[in-house]
Amino acid sequence: MYMPPQFKSDDPALAAELMRDHPFATLISNDDGGQPFVSHLPLHAERSGDAFTIWGHCAKPNPHWRYLQARPKALAVFMGPHAYMSPKVYPDLTRVPTWNYLSVHCEVEARLVEDDFGKDRLLKKLIGDHEPAYAQQWLDLGEEFQRKMLAGIVGFELRVTSWQCKLKLNQHRKEAHAGMRQVYASGSPDERALAQWMERLGLQGG
Repeated sequence: MYMPPQFKSDDPALAAELMRDHPFATLISNDDGGQPFVSHLPLHAERSGDAFTIWGHCAKPNPHWRYLQARPKALAVFMGPHAYMSPKVYPDLTRVPTWNYLSVHCEVEARLVEDDFGKDRLLKKLIGDHEPAYAQQWLDLGEEFQRKMLAGIVGFELRVTSWQCKLKLNQHRKEAHAGMRQVYASGSPDERALAQWMERLGLQGG
């Protein structure tokens, strides 16, 4: 993605936090005709040092798993908080609006997970992310029901071969930081999240 240097983050901990906090991602690869094919999926990201592995699944009728099998290279996009920013935050009027956002792009190499044990393990990662208490209910449903449900999905392991983390918070416009934080801090949930990120990154304003 377009990456001006002032917005680039090489910190894997920040990238991991964004992927964990915003797991509903966009997975993009090519279909059999060479056109982009997109699925929106909850994904589970695991970090080991600077490296990442991502786990997910799709419904068996979704052809995306077949495209991943035929062409394993894909792109997973995690979108963090984002919001409009009015030019009124600047001390002068010769400015234009912008949109601030946080995102992580991961180039990946896919491997399908098609055995019941692997798919069950994958589902438990997602259950652990979103509703740990459901793990017992899943067990109580019984093996026959579990096998039936597992037969309806195809899992995948996405080995991240490279990643980019973009934190666009107008870092290069220090004169606007104080106004930005004031506006964002009293705004929508996404705006308040951006204000918190500004504080974390030390964007205090002049």
